[in-house]
Amino acid sequence: MSSRVIVALDYADAQSAMALVERLQPSACKIKVGKELFTAAGPALVATLARRGFDVFLDLKFHDIPNTVAQASRAAAQLGVWMLNVHALGGRAMMSAAREAIESAPRRPRLIAVTVLTSMTEPDLLEVGIEASPLAEAMKLAHLADDCGLDGVVCSAHEAAAIRDRLGSRFLRVTPGIRLPEDSAGDQKRIMTPRAAIESGASFLVIGRPVTGAADPLAVLARINGEISVPEAQE
Repeated sequence: MSSRVIVALDYADAQSAMALVERLQPSACKIKVGKELFTAAGPALVATLARRGFDVFLDLKFHDIPNTVAQASRAAAQLGVWMLNVHALGGRAMMSAAREAIESAPRRPRLIAVTVLTSMTEPDLLEVGIEASPLAEAMKLAHLADDCGLDGVVCSAHEAAAIRDRLGSRFLRVTPGIRLPEDSAGDQKRIMTPRAAIESGASFLVIGRPVTGAADPLAVLARINGEISVPEAQE
């Protein structure tokens, strides 16, 4: 069974990112490239990671007019990524355009939508005009993403079970905000440990500092993979 851990390469330059990648194995984890690293290193790094055999989650959270997001999604698919994402708040037309743009890719990536950032709580949502709890908002946006034909969502592990129960196990729940029991929360407010997140309905776990900051990243990954080595039931 392939790993359900996605290591977040939260680095400011390609050299630092590749120094960690050299210590990892595609069988032990997948890789996430976000805005900071992509801005610094560009598409070439993403293509390099894919050629090395890593499943790459390109986490750029596209959110723009439908045509722009469609073109960006098509370009991302051409890099050989395993997964990419858009913001669900971009709406039906935008998400549908992104899905249609990647359908003809030689290796069609999974397309998921961001629901509610793990840094946001109910007061944060209210401040931007959303009068709903994180769970209610995540559920609403997950339903919309599913209706648009997307493969899943990015959500907090706290919302994963409800989304799985409503939309089924094949609709992916990718959960950031994962911390080991001994780690601090940092800037994320709705966090959970790896085992608890899997038991709560997560499909994949996005984990950054607990792995990237470890003296022995592979040992930490082996520990996490061992703790969560329960196949997800498929419907």
